[in-house]
Amino acid sequence: MEIYSTAQKQRLVELNADKDITEAQFESVAERNSAFKTIEKQLVKENRNKLKHLMEEEHIPLTLRVEDSIEKWLTEDEGYTRVATPIILNSDKIKKMNIDKDDKLRDQIFWLNGRKCLRPMLAPNLYEVMRDIHKISNGPVKIFEAGSCFRKESQGAQHMNEFTMLNLVELASVEEGHQMERLEELAHGAMKAVGINNYELIKAESGVYIETLDIEVEGVEVASGSFGPHPLDANWGGFDPWVGIVIGLERLAMVYGGYQTIKRAGKSTTYVNGIPLKL
Repeated sequence: MEIYSTAQKQRLVELNADKDITEAQFESVAERNSAFKTIEKQLVKENRNKLKHLMEEEHIPLTLRVEDSIEKWLTEDEGYTRVATPIILNSDKIKKMNIDKDDKLRDQIFWLNGRKCLRPMLAPNLYEVMRDIHKISNGPVKIFEAGSCFRKESQGAQHMNEFTMLNLVELASVEEGHQMERLEELAHGAMKAVGINNYELIKAESGVYIETLDIEVEGVEVASGSFGPHPLDANWGGFDPWVGIVIGLERLAMVYGGYQTIKRAGKSTTYVNGIPLKL
């Protein structure tokens, strides 16, 4: 039996062919090559049509539409306020997240010098902003941020060095003992806002947050929720009960759009809206 050559398979993956297509088997090389030409032509046409549809009708790529949907739900239905914080962090904030020299995440951080780095997560700044708003308002705080984060990730189908997180947090708005219940409510709301129904909520243990509520779509973790108070809060001055969810926007768009790799949904000069620009 014959299978697609490495170059043929790479081309089909580039065109976002389904796995059952890329792993097809054939009786002969001639049959394989003939099938490849037919499928490649079909996929090129489909991608051209998708690009035309984006440019003439949709205008906004899927990942940004996913972000807009969640932002609208948070601000209009849940009363959240969007904030924007710096991309560059100092090392003190990394230490406050209990990420020390023995933590594997520390090796994934892009350090600019001995004391500054590109943020690997949104949480450090949100901890600080949430705390200070609460001091001023003395009332519940509901804020979120969406922005780029950076890690030296393995270049697999679900990882990128630059990716977009949406982190929502609320403080002093839920009673102690009801945090997980609120997390589940927010998780259902986020998925409904995007229009995803085939998801699972999975409780798991975390090295940083002790217990998490993960959202998985077709076996891919697209978000993770956590809550406090817990020991990490003391590094930021102590807190009332809080809950938060971190959503990987490219991962969410990847599963929603049926993309074979996350790179189709990320910031790129190679793909636009999952469409390869070398057709």
